[in-house]
Amino acid sequence: MILTIQHLDASKGTHVSTIRIYPAIDVTQLQFTSSNPDKIQQKLLEVGVRFEQWEATAELSPGASQKEVIAAYQSDIDRLMTAQGYQTVDVISLNADNPKKDELREKFLSEHTHGEDEVRFFVAGQGLFSLHIGDQVFEVLCQTGDLIGVPANTPHWFDMGPNPDFIAIRLFNNPEGWVAHYTGSDIAARFNRLEN
Repeated sequence: MILTIQHLDASKGTHVSTIRIYPAIDVTQLQFTSSNPDKIQQKLLEVGVRFEQWEATAELSPGASQKEVIAAYQSDIDRLMTAQGYQTVDVISLNADNPKKDELREKFLSEHTHGEDEVRFFVAGQGLFSLHIGDQVFEVLCQTGDLIGVPANTPHWFDMGPNPDFIAIRLFNNPEGWVAHYTGSDIAARFNRLEN
């Protein structure tokens, strides 16, 4: 049974960050779940994944240009690049009107790795990161303000949903930026999807 993920905090009318951990061979056997940011951070730190919650206060709408997004968050970007040695920054900013949304969703949905760390800071909307680490899959529903750092060579995939509505700033150690090495595994097809 594959779930469609959409976690809403009814008391606030907002989406909340969530982690779900499964054995890599069985999506029906949920091992752990939490929407507590400290527990999400702890579980991910145990497997070497960075998770932080930052302020994302700039008034930007999904579909905003890369130039607009970088200008709004230049001080955060500069701080990350200086502290962590990242060389490249780009922005993925998509809304449901994007004519390439289906093509882009498929591109990110296949399990892949990068030869360098990938940091993604969500400044609007949400996305579902799934990390295949050892014999487990860590699904992290990231929301506005979440920063996730995926270590180099970690198999993962990302679902923006059928109607994307998010902006994420991505930072890389590689001057070429986002370069995927697809694993050829069909594991991503067996796990949960984001429906928004």
